[in-house]
Amino acid sequence: MFEQSAKSREWMERVRVFMDTHIIPALPTYHEQMERIDRWTEIPPVFDELKAKAHAEGLWNFFMPPSEHDDEFFTSPGLTNFEYAPIAELMGRVPIASEIFNCMAPDTGNFEVLHRYGTRAQKERFLVPLRDGLTRSAFLMTEPAVASSDARNIQTEIRRDGDDYVINGRKWWSSGAGHPRCDFFILMGKTDPDAPAYSQQSMIIVPRDTPGVAIVRHLPVFGYDHAPHGHFEVKLENVRVPAGYMLLGEGRGFEIAQGRLGPGRIHHTMRNIATMEVALEKMCRRLQSRRAFGKTIAEHSVWEQRIANARCQIEMARLLCLKAAWKMDTVGNKEARAEIAMIKIAAPKIAQQIVDDAIQAHGGGGVTEDFGLAELWANTRIVRLTDGPDEVHERQLARLELAKYPREDVA
Repeated sequence: MFEQSAKSREWMERVRVFMDTHIIPALPTYHEQMERIDRWTEIPPVFDELKAKAHAEGLWNFFMPPSEHDDEFFTSPGLTNFEYAPIAELMGRVPIASEIFNCMAPDTGNFEVLHRYGTRAQKERFLVPLRDGLTRSAFLMTEPAVASSDARNIQTEIRRDGDDYVINGRKWWSSGAGHPRCDFFILMGKTDPDAPAYSQQSMIIVPRDTPGVAIVRHLPVFGYDHAPHGHFEVKLENVRVPAGYMLLGEGRGFEIAQGRLGPGRIHHTMRNIATMEVALEKMCRRLQSRRAFGKTIAEHSVWEQRIANARCQIEMARLLCLKAAWKMDTVGNKEARAEIAMIKIAAPKIAQQIVDDAIQAHGGGGVTEDFGLAELWANTRIVRLTDGPDEVHERQLARLELAKYPREDVA
């Protein structure tokens, strides 16, 4: 059922060869250049060289499945979610790979929003440069003053004023908002507080350089800054944008959000699986290279148990993710929402545990920067909050499960 198609294998091999030939050998140069530049305002030259090579080879924007929205502004290369999933896992083994292939978050989600819901003018202004890798973008949803896991709580005001909308509010964890090439935000805010609960919110495009937009501060993840992408708190004070930048229409923010989040969750979870594989490999190599109490650490039963459990967990997570991708392709995102919720719940937790075991295998070295595991753990832990916290997906999944059984009268 889950056999990889010939098309997927072909694309995956092209990506693998490119990574082995160009990206992985360039990593030392990339890190060296990152140390020499202002990482918040400059891009390492080798990074742009790699992007140009990937673009020239056609390894570009292949995250989007075919759809009825394909047009002159963008036509999918033809990979389904199921076909893309193993390629996303492969790219996830190297943190910068997805961006080199123009397949990085949050641009993938914003790209899909514009592709699905954008007007011709919006696509010409915002989608085309993003498509060509000339710009980057951010998604502004979460707010510091409310529990944003319930998006109905979002308070940022979007008020119509003649031919414009005026925006006032504060957002945070706006990934990429401070990137030197960030060109625009897609922002979710409230246009009508008196409308029904799921019709109060709207999404609108906000150019990054609009007067009134201010980057308040950078937000590190367990001390890691993730420059030049990063995560930011953003203040919007009397930000005025043309009415033509409203997406789909007032009150349709939740509709857009549901269309945006399905594929992105699959991309995240496949990268989680790459994290699991990287951590397990590091753990096995370390355990076989050290001896304690007369034998290699790998020969101690507790580690044999942890290794075996990790392999089982990885394979289960991968199969569940592939099932979710397959259902998205065959019956649509709405019908696949249970599987999407399952993999969003399971994959980050499994990845976090395997990375934690790998840290334990490295002893004190595991919490340093020497082996990359501390940062891997930090990056894995935050995934349990991005695209909604665990509890939101658990709530949705539980409700879907309970709905299978008729409710009996409560005594």
